[in-house]
Amino acid sequence: MDNETPHDEAAVGGVAADRLRSIIERVERLEEERKALAGDIKDIFQEAKSAGFDVKVIRQIIRQRKQEPAEVEEQETLLDIYRRALGM
Repeated sequence: MDNETPHDEAAVGGVAADRLRSIIERVERLEEERKALAGDIKDIFQEAKSAGFDVKVIRQIIRQRKQEPAEVEEQETLLDIYRRALGM
């Protein structure tokens, strides 16, 4: 048929166009927010660096704070063992 009705446009090939558009637009908005947040985080690290802090160490602390205490302790123990094995 050459004449498509609004209903046909909204569900082309069994796909609900409005729902699909909504999902895509939500993801796009969140990606923009993530980009803005990444810029803010970059600014904070630059501020820390300007204040004389070691950004690598700050990143490491942030990673460790996300882990369980037992996991951090295990990693630190292994690090110590490996250092001693290498004579460090």
